[in-house]
Amino acid sequence: MNHYSYTPKGVCSRNISFDIENGKLHNIKFINGCPGNLKAIGKLLEGADAKHTAELLKGNDCGGRGTSCADQLSKAIFQALEKE
Repeated sequence: MNHYSYTPKGVCSRNISFDIENGKLHNIKFINGCPGNLKAIGKLLEGADAKHTAELLKGNDCGGRGTSCADQLSKAIFQALEKE
């Protein structure tokens, strides 16, 4: 299992961490941001296919920012998959 940490840009969250094992996401955690929603994202995506998740969340917008915590998670996953 490989562990990844990502510093998001343009959102309230200050850090996103997660693990990838056999192409599946595990232990997704956000520091700061909307705690209830971000914990829910982590629970919903536990064991999900990393590539599919990154594609699904890509471009999600929060309040006209042009990005969101979900979009930043997508960027983090794509970056991690390049290293896999």
